[in-house]
Amino acid sequence: MYTPFRMSKNCIASEKEFYGTATVGERGQIVIPLSARKALNIEKGEKILIFGMGTMLTCVKFTDMEKFASHLSSKVDSIKTLLKKTK
Repeated sequence: MYTPFRMSKNCIASEKEFYGTATVGERGQIVIPLSARKALNIEKGEKILIFGMGTMLTCVKFTDMEKFASHLSSKVDSIKTLLKKTK
């Protein structure tokens, strides 16, 4: 299952789409369906992060996670200020 997310100016919006099925091969590999690769602009050799959520797998493009981490790090001071105010 591939759960994409996209950066917007204000937040990360979840976009859910079913792209098909994949079969686990002998070496544990799966092939991301072509429709998903095209829709999400996933190129050959691109790094994908794999997360476990209960019994599900979630895949995130490494470049998207970098953008998300950068977005969060730019908000750290604001978050710290808000947390201090709520104590």
